[in-house]
Amino acid sequence: MKFWHGFSSHINPMFSSFLLYLSLPLDQHNHSSLAEFVFLGFASVGYVRGWLFVLLLLAYLFTICGNTLIFSVIRLDAALHIPMYHFVSVLSFLELWYTATTIPKMLANILSEKKTISFAGCLLQTYFFHSLGASECYLLTAMAYDRYLAICRPLQYPAIMTTTLCAKMTAACWICGFLCPISEVILVSQLPFCAYNEIQHIFCDFPPLLSLACKDTSTNILVDFATNAFIILITFLFIMFSYARIIGAVLKIKTASGRKKAFSTCASHLAVVLIFFGSIIFMYVRLKKSYSLALDRTLAVVYSVLTPMVNPIIYSLRNKELIKAIRRTILQKGDKAGLAHH
Repeated sequence: MKFWHGFSSHINPMFSSFLLYLSLPLDQHNHSSLAEFVFLGFASVGYVRGWLFVLLLLAYLFTICGNTLIFSVIRLDAALHIPMYHFVSVLSFLELWYTATTIPKMLANILSEKKTISFAGCLLQTYFFHSLGASECYLLTAMAYDRYLAICRPLQYPAIMTTTLCAKMTAACWICGFLCPISEVILVSQLPFCAYNEIQHIFCDFPPLLSLACKDTSTNILVDFATNAFIILITFLFIMFSYARIIGAVLKIKTASGRKKAFSTCASHLAVVLIFFGSIIFMYVRLKKSYSLALDRTLAVVYSVLTPMVNPIIYSLRNKELIKAIRRTILQKGDKAGLAHH
């Protein structure tokens, strides 16, 4: 609690000032009087618009149901109240908010003829999307550290990875994640945007916004590169270093069953890491505004829609304990419903 209050006492004034800044009337910012942006990301879908809406809606519903189920089962089942599953439940909770920042607006844009978003709304969508993305980077790093301790230092693991440390690491992931994009958003908010307001993307993001500014954005691109390189590359390298140590420790296990069990506990996390980081590194760690519109949109679908959707599949299908916990929860709910009916 002292850890959380110490952080929040410094962060709350900064975060409140940031939100107040975004809520100011447009003429109080140092940019043009551009009031809204128009999304062109789905302009070329044509007659497949209905199918695209259905597929995206099904993906979103599956993401919500899958991550809600994992989060609820882990919180309700006492057998899963260990650090590894604590981080998995936090990741599922994060994915619910991560997808909520973009997919509902994407669904509305597919059906709507006027695919617009206000200037402040665009900045807020960009901010929360990157805040939650950065939080996920830090959280995946914390999960890699947890697996490293469990496999490479099993005797010290219970003493090191305590409930208090788990809470502190989780809080640090969220706090650092929400602090990271503030400077980028403020810099973008002060750019002058001319008459052209059409975003060649499926949601608000830094690269498409920078391409609309009618002044030199080299400073913004440099700040974005430095921020993204620090967040993404440092966390990715730390995760890869952790798994290199883990693989080395696993290969020293004499029995094949022991090696298989150790690898199975890490395979799901590593799969999520490779899918998520593979797309965002290619998208954000670059010193140019964009590669190509088609590539940017494809990558955006991977890290904003597909990754949150496959997380429940990866964690549930490859984890026997979680599958058993889901079955126990369903059976208990069924028994309670039967007793209530009688």
